[in-house]
Amino acid sequence: MKVVIMAGGKGTRISSVASNIPKPMIKIEDKPVLEHEIECLREQGFTDIILTVSHLGDIIMNYFGNGSGNSPITGKPFGVKIEYFIEKQPLGNAGALFQLKDKLTEDFLLLNADAMFDVDFNRFVEFHREKGGVVTLFTHPNSHPYDSGLIIADKNGAVEKWLAKEDARPNYYRNRVNAGLHVISPAVLDVEINAPKIDLDRQLLKPLAGTGKMFCYDSPEYVKDMGTPDRYYAVCEDFKTGKVKEKNLQNKQRAVFLDRDGTINKYVGFLCNIDQFELIEGTEEAVKKINAAGYLAIVVTNQPVIARGDVSFMELEDIHNKMETLLGYEGAYVDAIYYCPHHPHKGYEGERPELKFDCECRKPKPGMLIQAAKDFNIDLSQSWMIGDGENDIIAGRAAGCKTVLIGKGEYGQNMTIQSLSEFADKFC
Repeated sequence: MKVVIMAGGKGTRISSVASNIPKPMIKIEDKPVLEHEIECLREQGFTDIILTVSHLGDIIMNYFGNGSGNSPITGKPFGVKIEYFIEKQPLGNAGALFQLKDKLTEDFLLLNADAMFDVDFNRFVEFHREKGGVVTLFTHPNSHPYDSGLIIADKNGAVEKWLAKEDARPNYYRNRVNAGLHVISPAVLDVEINAPKIDLDRQLLKPLAGTGKMFCYDSPEYVKDMGTPDRYYAVCEDFKTGKVKEKNLQNKQRAVFLDRDGTINKYVGFLCNIDQFELIEGTEEAVKKINAAGYLAIVVTNQPVIARGDVSFMELEDIHNKMETLLGYEGAYVDAIYYCPHHPHKGYEGERPELKFDCECRKPKPGMLIQAAKDFNIDLSQSWMIGDGENDIIAGRAAGCKTVLIGKGEYGQNMTIQSLSEFADKFC
């Protein structure tokens, strides 16, 4: 599969870090960020690369050549084949693709050269092929969704809406942001856009929202734009501590599994109305510390209100969107939410009979934790289950996790605490 890397940006926002070299050549731990990208791709078998260059592009071309030489920094072979497309006039961040149509005859990866990433690209491509769409977006939660473009998708991952920064957004939304990595079919280029500059997001991809042809691939792996000095220094620190590489899903992950009611939000019994949802004081900072410590923050919650007919799937999604939005305001996020909509007992007025059975996902059974472990390659023995009830502890122990009880009781847990904040202060 060919890889197109857009390496033509001027990097005006990061000029205080380096103004005399193109942004992709700014170094992370003494090596250009573009070289880190190429190494990540090569190690996974992606060796056919096209670089689009413009601003100070000769520096990039002189450094990498055609990819057959050795790195001036490490002395090791680049091990790839590189072609170049030189933008003599600015074409926008997608204009070069139309000039390269003859070379892009099969699905290809499209990446930015000014981001640090370490992701399992084969997993990403496999997901794209399974869905059969023309575009798959790599999406993830981030620490500033309130000023990021948002992707809204259905339960199958098909993108329904693409909300750019300037677009109106709902009061509450899922923290799902386009990370700037894409798998694209050449069919996407079979459109006519009469403009000297073509914007990838607004003119090429956003119009595909709602067509059923574009999907999002949600992943907690490390992808971070380093376009500003603050973000650049943050990336440098993450790379130095090993956080960049360890988040690749080829590696075993550690998770903190979180019950919802009584752990994240105030317990009100059967929470059926979005107005009843209120975060426990300190939750945002606690989850933020879990994020910073490199754990996946994964919510696993029994929601029998669905089976009882008290709440619809859409209403539950709105409640969870409120949770993600409130966390996002304070720079915190959850990586995934798993919920059980079933209930084994019948006889409630308005209940949904199709959801009334003894399932494998309802805690105290460990089904949600086991599924998350499969989805994200989680080492359960290095993970925690935190909740405020016996069922949480039993489920965590059955999955092989260390367990933490919030409140009072003795159910064989490893630890008892008073709040999620107390756990984060001790272990994150």
